[in-house]
Amino acid sequence: MDLDTGATAWVLISAALVLMMVPAVGLFYGGMVRKKNVISTMMLSFTALALGIVQWIIIGYSLAFGGDVGGVIGWSLEYVGLSGIPLDGVTNGIPDVLFVCFQMMFACLALAILTSGIVGRVKMSSYIVFGLLWLTLVYAPLAHWAWGGGWAAQLGALDFAGGTVVHISSGFAALALALVIGKRIGYGKHMFSPHNIPMTLIGGMFLIVGWFGFNAGSALAANELAASAFLVTAASAATGALTWMALSWKSGKPSSLGFISGALAGLVGITPAAGYVNVVGAMLIGVLTAIVCYAALTFRIKKGLDESLDAWAIHGMGGFAGAVLTGVFAVSAICGVGGLLEGNIQQFGIQVLDAVIAMVYAFGLTFVLGWIINKTMGLRVTEDEEYIGMDLAQHGEQA
Repeated sequence: MDLDTGATAWVLISAALVLMMVPAVGLFYGGMVRKKNVISTMMLSFTALALGIVQWIIIGYSLAFGGDVGGVIGWSLEYVGLSGIPLDGVTNGIPDVLFVCFQMMFACLALAILTSGIVGRVKMSSYIVFGLLWLTLVYAPLAHWAWGGGWAAQLGALDFAGGTVVHISSGFAALALALVIGKRIGYGKHMFSPHNIPMTLIGGMFLIVGWFGFNAGSALAANELAASAFLVTAASAATGALTWMALSWKSGKPSSLGFISGALAGLVGITPAAGYVNVVGAMLIGVLTAIVCYAALTFRIKKGLDESLDAWAIHGMGGFAGAVLTGVFAVSAICGVGGLLEGNIQQFGIQVLDAVIAMVYAFGLTFVLGWIINKTMGLRVTEDEEYIGMDLAQHGEQA
């Protein structure tokens, strides 16, 4: 197929938008931590970007999109170091190297999101080792299952832009790491108020803008499907934000942090469904996902779990809800496969199975990796370093 310049331009823009989301996570998280940890928190996201690019080029792409091995992993020696991907190679109208770049940004973003569970107490050296192992052993297999011809794709599981691959994986990984590394000193006894909510809102704004490249870009073309994905992404984000606002208003005041969290919940929920549902289904997904994520956050607080910035509640549980709801609201007129509302119980069952396996795999293997690194290198800084703050202790800088 010849090069489609329109599709190529759109996917180039989308890849840049997803790249922007990685430091945007740093801004979003950075505003929610204490001032002494803001630089460190942002550096975790910047480091995720660098690590993700290097790992993806060397081996990540090969493991995710190489030839299928037993439905579990991909492998192709020619893709190691990307040496087997010619500059003039074109598939479905876009350069092969552009597809590599677009998918590479997803891997970086997933690693940045999971830092929610370890901010304010993780050693940078241990994070780097963990990040490389996690991208190789957790993220790449999940990407292969969904998009590289693995068992989930063979079964017919629907994941348009990364509900299982990015959100379930990073959200449940954040929870696993939080359990391994332990609570921040003073958690539950002292206030851990956000030091700069406007900073978080700015980061959230960049995340929302980037998400349109994340979802609509996953059409890999400038066509009707991309336009539909764009529309349903906006619809789900809006209903998610308003639903969270209503829930928080009922029990107190409608905070800006709650509003932006609801928008992100809606965006997470629509991610796996963006290419498969209509706008009404998208609005319902936004409402239902926001309710699930709000309940998960409330549960975490009541149980005293220090998954510090709620990647589990929003990305993990939101991704799980979105994957399952895709099996409810999928419309055959859009994607050729109907969901539960069209009487397709089998597709609903496939979505549930896919979400459960992704959840168990991401949580279980992340916990094991974190435990091994904690026992060998140590995941956590010393008590004195945590007390003075990660910015000074780890980077020798202050905000």
